[in-house]
Amino acid sequence: MAAQAAAAAQAAAAQAAQAEAAESWYLALLGFAEHFRTSSPPKIRLCVHCLQAVFPFKPPQRIEARTHLQLGSVLYHHTKNTEQARSHLEKAWLISQQIPQFEDVKFEAASLLSELYCQENSVDAAKPLLRKAIQISQQTPYWHCRLLFQLAQLHTLEKDLVSACDLLGVGAEYARVVGSEYTRALFLLSKGMLLLMERKLQEVHPLLTLCGQIVENWQGNPIQKESLRVFFLVLQVTHYLDAGQVKSVKPCLKQLQQCIQTISTLHDDEILPSNPADLFHWLPKEHMCVLVYLVTVMHSMQAGYLEKAQKYTDKALMQLEKLKMLDCSPILSSFQVILLEHIIMCRLVTGHKATALQEISQVCQLCQQSPRLFSNHAAQLHTLLGLYCVSVNCMDNAEAQFTTALRLTNHQELWAFIVTNLASVYIREGNRHQELYSLLERINPDHSFPVSSHCLRAAAFYVRGLFSFFQGRYNEAKRFLRETLKMSNAEDLNRLTACSLVLLGHIFYVLGNHRESNNMVVPAMQLASKIPDMSVQLWSSALLRDLNKACGNAMDAHEAAQMHQNFSQQLLQDHIEACSLPEHNLITWTDGPPPVQFQAQNGPNTSLASLL
Repeated sequence: MAAQAAAAAQAAAAQAAQAEAAESWYLALLGFAEHFRTSSPPKIRLCVHCLQAVFPFKPPQRIEARTHLQLGSVLYHHTKNTEQARSHLEKAWLISQQIPQFEDVKFEAASLLSELYCQENSVDAAKPLLRKAIQISQQTPYWHCRLLFQLAQLHTLEKDLVSACDLLGVGAEYARVVGSEYTRALFLLSKGMLLLMERKLQEVHPLLTLCGQIVENWQGNPIQKESLRVFFLVLQVTHYLDAGQVKSVKPCLKQLQQCIQTISTLHDDEILPSNPADLFHWLPKEHMCVLVYLVTVMHSMQAGYLEKAQKYTDKALMQLEKLKMLDCSPILSSFQVILLEHIIMCRLVTGHKATALQEISQVCQLCQQSPRLFSNHAAQLHTLLGLYCVSVNCMDNAEAQFTTALRLTNHQELWAFIVTNLASVYIREGNRHQELYSLLERINPDHSFPVSSHCLRAAAFYVRGLFSFFQGRYNEAKRFLRETLKMSNAEDLNRLTACSLVLLGHIFYVLGNHRESNNMVVPAMQLASKIPDMSVQLWSSALLRDLNKACGNAMDAHEAAQMHQNFSQQLLQDHIEACSLPEHNLITWTDGPPPVQFQAQNGPNTSLASLL
């Protein structure tokens, strides 16, 4: 017996020594691999060699699975060898499922592998993999929530918002059951965002009310609490802006701006939450700052505070440039494109067409780098080109751009915005009555207006007024324009107010009512100068010149004529500069991805008559 015991002890000692030796060679290889991976610059080939050297030792399953995961991760993130990355991740997923208590490796392999499948456009392989991982992760709160978020995001990218909302609802209920009100709020706010995208406003309002209560009642990490509040307020602000309610949004926007200031003063708390389901962040602080700048720009542009929009765009773009040096997150490119889209519209209003055109080209270049970005912003890009074409009086090209944009969008508010602008093109062309009547019927603000946007409905009244003016139906035009004024004053829509005032002033001038005309044109000029809206200033100064001349006010007429001359010269110079740029050729692009290069033109080939 003693001999047997001694033999057993010897065998155990030998096994322990072997395990210790195995651990020492494994740790040595792992240490070398990590050293090469974190070198500056990283030595990825040597890192991969070290990890591959683990397998000839025939390691235990745990080490084998973990090494396959590490190799797959390194190859996926640092090389273009997706085939080998996929092979290693598939092995890690397969082996880890056979090992009990090995959740981190198992679910990280599933998460990374599904990400790789999506990158290879193998979405049909990613979905069942994530579903299986979700099914077997219910005892691991962090991974269960993370995988639900991941599958919901995949459905969102496929524009299957119903399935994504269902998953987020499941996640919210699971988070409630495991006692994570923080992550429950994240799931519900994410669902609210998708419901807003789907325009399911009946479902959004109660959900946002519930979210507001959860956010206010949750007591936890201050940064996490404030980030939830930012998420909640961003949804509220964008909801108001989508509805064109520029004045009503101000209290929410102010709260949001105060909230982001609070976050910027808080220090990141290194203490991890006690509930593993709370281990999520909505966005990094720096990304939230850019997002708040972005919604501020959106508000300023809609309200007609274009200098403020420029100021916040400059701040946001500067912040983005710094972030993109260290972070290649796709959301930063999305922020950049949306900021540029808004500032381009501002430039066209303020009479900086050449700069706007160069920024449109910049958006094209960003979209060339990401097919998904182009898919999401193609309609907006053609809309911007249509607006640019209108500004340089290329009406045929404007029509082609707007028609292309309509074909590419299924977003109701953008559709209504494009149709409104296309109608104004037909009005200016003067010979497209059949098409114009068809469009005006589709955006009739008096009944069955297709979207809930206050701003777009006010704009539709303005377009009706403009058409009636060109038809010589002045009383009808006045009715439409007074409706626009009532709506635009209610929500501080300064540009629409200025445009309506100057057009009403023009109508009264034509009717010979010079006093009433002056009462409209003077405030139009003041408001246009404040925005500043170069076209309305040009129009107002011409009317003031003619009004003062008709009333015998020679000095005032001369002053207005001088202003009109100055505005004309500025616009003409900018017009020539824009049309001389090689990027001007973009106006002919109506199909496929954006062109890569532009051929320089000898000079402008567009009519300047509309400017003079």
